[in-house]
Amino acid sequence: MSKTGPKHSGYRRLAMYWVDHLRQLFSSLGELWRTPLSSLMTIAVLGVSLALPASFYVLLKNAESVSQHWQSKAQISLYLQQGVTEQQLAGLKQGLSEMDELETVTYISPEQGLNEFREAAGFAQALSLLADNPLPAVFILNLSATGRQPQAAEALLQQLQAQPLVAEARLDMAWLARLSSIVELLRQVVVGLAVLLLVGVLLVVSNTLRLNILNSRREIEIMKLVGATDGFIQRPFLYVGLWYGIIGSMLAWWLTLVMVFWLSHKVSVLAALYNSDFRLFGLDWSESLLLLLTGTLLSLLASGFAVRRHIRAIEPG
Repeated sequence: MSKTGPKHSGYRRLAMYWVDHLRQLFSSLGELWRTPLSSLMTIAVLGVSLALPASFYVLLKNAESVSQHWQSKAQISLYLQQGVTEQQLAGLKQGLSEMDELETVTYISPEQGLNEFREAAGFAQALSLLADNPLPAVFILNLSATGRQPQAAEALLQQLQAQPLVAEARLDMAWLARLSSIVELLRQVVVGLAVLLLVGVLLVVSNTLRLNILNSRREIEIMKLVGATDGFIQRPFLYVGLWYGIIGSMLAWWLTLVMVFWLSHKVSVLAALYNSDFRLFGLDWSESLLLLLTGTLLSLLASGFAVRRHIRAIEPG
């Protein structure tokens, strides 16, 4: 009996330790209900502060999706010299197919190009009077993800232009560079605003708990007089900060979801005008979980700093 007694006593102390934490966790939730107006205002500020960077992230994610869709249509038109032989064409096509910067290589013969031009332009009768086909052989090169970068596309264009069989190589670099710059600028703006708003979350939680501690100053002094440790006194305030983070993050997730739902129809109508089936993407499950964890951890960090600092400063008079 003497051997098992201490073991059971240790289990009991461990169980009571967690039971005490759970009791204080849910009693701290009751603290929020006892001050509903101030609690709701704090949670609302936290929710909006977290929803804004989440909404900016959704905007950036959709902008990158649109950018990738447009960049996937980036093509280099390779106009060949007149009189290129079949053997030279085969060798050039083989070399192009082996380039990592190219996704697909499509060959358009002079005869095929003339037929397409005849059907599209409506000049069939006039074109039939031509003695020779003036159109050159053309390779249409779709760029891969590696080749769509502005610097890589420019280097590839110069490399292809230097080929002896190539009369001219064309790629509209201006829109590709502008699109890449716009997305990069948007990315930097989102990061900057997110940092500012998350710092705002830290300040809101810290100030709210500071006021809670000052309002409970008398009770804290009495608890210290009867021998309560700082850790024991800090625990309820830390749990209040935890609840602020959890509920505020859930509100931010809901606000982001409402924003995406509200804009989805407008975006679909706009995409239809451009004959596109683009749909607005919201937060997926992993991103939603990251939002909840970020808000909760930031709130815990802010509450831990504020609670330790202000409770240690309170001493019984």
